[in-house]
Amino acid sequence: MVMRSSPMPGMSRRGRVTVGVLIGIFLLFTLLGWGVNAWTDWLWFEEVDYTQVFTGVLFTRLLLFAAVGLAMALVVAANLWLAYRLRPTLRPHSPEQVSLERYRMLLSPRIGIWIAVAAALVGVFAGLSAQNRWSQWLLFRNSQEFGVTDPEFGIDIGFYVFEYPFLRYLLGLAFTAVVLSVIGGLAVHYLYGGVRLQGIGDRMTTAARAHLTTLVAVFVLLKAVAYVLDRRGMLLEYNEQARIYGAGYADINALLPAKEILAYISIVVAIAIIVFSNAVMRNLVWPGISLALLGISAVAIGGIYPWAVQTFEVNPSLRDKEAAYIERGIVATREAFGLDISQQTPYPATNLTPPESLATDTAVVPNIRLLDPQLVSETYTQLQQVRGFYDFGTKLDIDRYTIDDERQDYVVGMREINYGELTEQQSNWLNRHTVFTHGYGMVGAPANRVVCGGQPYFVSGFLGDQAQEQCSSATEEIPVEQPRIYYGEQMDGTDYAIVGSPGDSNVEFDRPTSSGGEQYYTYTGTGGVEVGSFGRKLLYAIKEQETNFLLSEAVNENSKLLYIRNPRDRVEKVAPFLTMDGDPYPAVVDGRIQWIVDGYTTSATYPYSERVNLQAETADELTGQGTFVLARENVNYIRNSVKATVDAYDGTVRLYEFDENDPVLKAWNAAFGGDLVIPKAETPQELVDHFRYPADLFKVQRNLLARYHVTNPAEFFSGQDFWEVPNVPDSPDSGVKQPPYYLMTQLPEQDEPRFQLTSAVTPAGRQNLAALISGSYVDGQPQLQVLELPDQTAISGPVQVHQRMTNNAAIRQQLNLLSSNQAQVQYGNLLSLPFGNGMLYVEPVYVKSNQTNAYPLLQRVLLSYGDGGSYVVLANSVQDGIRQLIEQAEAGGAPTTPPEGEGEGEGEEPGGTPTPPPPATGDPGLVTPELQAAAAEVSAAIDEARAAQAAGDFQRYGEALARLDAAMTAFQAAQQAAGVGGAQPPSTDPSPSADPSPTG
Repeated sequence: MVMRSSPMPGMSRRGRVTVGVLIGIFLLFTLLGWGVNAWTDWLWFEEVDYTQVFTGVLFTRLLLFAAVGLAMALVVAANLWLAYRLRPTLRPHSPEQVSLERYRMLLSPRIGIWIAVAAALVGVFAGLSAQNRWSQWLLFRNSQEFGVTDPEFGIDIGFYVFEYPFLRYLLGLAFTAVVLSVIGGLAVHYLYGGVRLQGIGDRMTTAARAHLTTLVAVFVLLKAVAYVLDRRGMLLEYNEQARIYGAGYADINALLPAKEILAYISIVVAIAIIVFSNAVMRNLVWPGISLALLGISAVAIGGIYPWAVQTFEVNPSLRDKEAAYIERGIVATREAFGLDISQQTPYPATNLTPPESLATDTAVVPNIRLLDPQLVSETYTQLQQVRGFYDFGTKLDIDRYTIDDERQDYVVGMREINYGELTEQQSNWLNRHTVFTHGYGMVGAPANRVVCGGQPYFVSGFLGDQAQEQCSSATEEIPVEQPRIYYGEQMDGTDYAIVGSPGDSNVEFDRPTSSGGEQYYTYTGTGGVEVGSFGRKLLYAIKEQETNFLLSEAVNENSKLLYIRNPRDRVEKVAPFLTMDGDPYPAVVDGRIQWIVDGYTTSATYPYSERVNLQAETADELTGQGTFVLARENVNYIRNSVKATVDAYDGTVRLYEFDENDPVLKAWNAAFGGDLVIPKAETPQELVDHFRYPADLFKVQRNLLARYHVTNPAEFFSGQDFWEVPNVPDSPDSGVKQPPYYLMTQLPEQDEPRFQLTSAVTPAGRQNLAALISGSYVDGQPQLQVLELPDQTAISGPVQVHQRMTNNAAIRQQLNLLSSNQAQVQYGNLLSLPFGNGMLYVEPVYVKSNQTNAYPLLQRVLLSYGDGGSYVVLANSVQDGIRQLIEQAEAGGAPTTPPEGEGEGEGEEPGGTPTPPPPATGDPGLVTPELQAAAAEVSAAIDEARAAQAAGDFQRYGEALARLDAAMTAFQAAQQAAGVGGAQPPSTDPSPSADPSPTG
């Protein structure tokens, strides 16, 4: 007997109203945040004039959400409804059916609603998952050809990069739909008696069997498709035996045909399931046997057979069997990471004696960089900060400028607002967001020059009418028309600024004046979102959760809101498909300060190419210290396709094409209308002159070249010629890698000095020098150069060189004199410079007082030539060190014990304090009153320098040295006027240079 279903009692009007209100409140709070963010994003994209990115991404997300969600919902709903429609009219009586009757009574009156709700939930979750695949869909839709085919199937690489990922996703989506349909259909069939566990007769009705077995057959057919895609995907997998990516011998000769066979078996099994279940046997025995055979075939053909080939055929002669596939990996990796442009040049490095040509060189020695961007950031902050809330960051940047027809590198820093350094009074909402809105000036100094006791020689970034000190240039040598910095690296997502005044009054703090006052300013740039209307105020009050947008008079009809002010974040939002370099840098272009950000296009599906993790590959001593940490992104293809700029004043973002041949950039450009990036030919030359080889790309390429400079498969397999990046020379036990460094220099095989990024590498497991790798631009095209030293070279690597130089007894004594309880020695970049068929090493030595607010000052320069230990000097300047190296070469090597007066320069005491000049040896009667006065002034200046050094006051010490310079000049002039002969006057600067000469 079948029990009749009865409808559920209806809900009261009051209950329906209550439920409706609750749902409305839930939707309001759920959608309000999304709506506010979407609206403010639209306004921001409208400000930067990249609305096509906003609409393109938004519409693609909505399209995928709707299409995939609807498709998934329809498939699931159709199978649930079909299962209901195929329910048996009569069900045999059993305890099982009695217990299920209560659920049937609940669901049957509104079965359509329940199915719709279940399908809608599935569709929503599927749609939410799909909308995150917007980038895969856009690449799939705008796929390009690489013009290069894979070595196994002859398919263009574009298939793997653009189409394969989305096809994989669609296949997974189809599997999910079928599995959910099987589970849902089985549940409905069981609920309505189509599938039974108790009672007499068949356990499954004919209709239920036909429905469920058809779904299982579809699943098996999808498995056949998966086997076909797996064949392509094998070229992306890791080959454990050969330790390289891509299919190996056993994969190609055993697993590849096995997957093809399994694909055909899957098709046969799918047909067998339908036929034996519904046309021949009309039961599940033979379909079950078919599925079992498929499983056994997958294990035997797809598992055991390839294992046997690998174990018994490949492993005994692994190198020979895998050679062809290792070569595929080498070629693909070099192409995918741009290593194929590298030029490997043997560099003998056989000369271990300093050549005399060091003294007359004009290409390498004059451009030796003394300022370390990481160390002198404190010096910039203390000397150029002016106000406590200004900051230059933890690391400065290096760029090159042409001044007086001389092109050289400069260490530059932006005087930005550091909101974390505002006082409690300055940190209230009004001051933080309407008064302290911007920084001021790009401060620069030649990288190879120091003055005033080791300070940088500042040539730009002065605060308007502020009187220049004697340790800086008299005028701006890097002139900037608009020095104000509203967009900078020190700003995060909470550091928005409200600019614009209702009248003629200026409320934004601009800069201090020379008279001790303060100058105020009102922003006049085109950047920012207008927030003068009530609607905009309300909108951003909700977004920022700040009522002052509505209540404060500072937000007026002329107000604009500046937000997303970090240049890297700004470009990342405009071009979400790019991976940003971690080290943006400023440059003065056409009188305006522009942030330059390198953008990379990447992929993880380039066949046979090695896959690397960007975060791991780019980590070194500077990571997180003034540079951004890259995301944990696994890639096996990368191109520096875009050079982006952000105007530091108005925030204008521009994307300039840099790699004209990158198919990935072409696909993205087509996805957003074809005019997203500015063609390379339209890039201003003044901007091109400031492009530099990007650091993160160079690190990835350098690390890969440590292995992939070996192109012979047999040698690659042995791994004997692999290199590695050395640790930081002055802290090798830290395990932190030495970062590459920018230099203006001329390497062997180069026609002239060029601005390049260089790095030393050592043999794997050893510390001697293996090669120098440099990256630079020549005529707008990237170049990688590898200077490879002989295998058994005696040239030390960076760690060994630092240890040998600092452990030399004569050098150690002088270093101990520089350090004390009141000061500490810090080491700058250890530069490895090939010169004269040998190696010249230069390492600046800084001294930092332990006093509060002290900063490092360059006091000495360590130099060595050859093997790093035979010829070593600790000199006051590069020129002095070169002279001493040549003298050591003539004398037969560096002393191992400190002779009397060693390393202290003529007329200097240990620690850098000058001694008085020796007495004149001429006629005493010729000692004029002018000469006596000049000598007295020299003595007074020396006393002042000694007192400043004893007190640990390096600023006072620098001023005393400047006074001593002037006194010595006057003393020499008095000597010449009196005609008095005698010894040469003492050095007036114990630092690497007090005289602003190009080489310090």
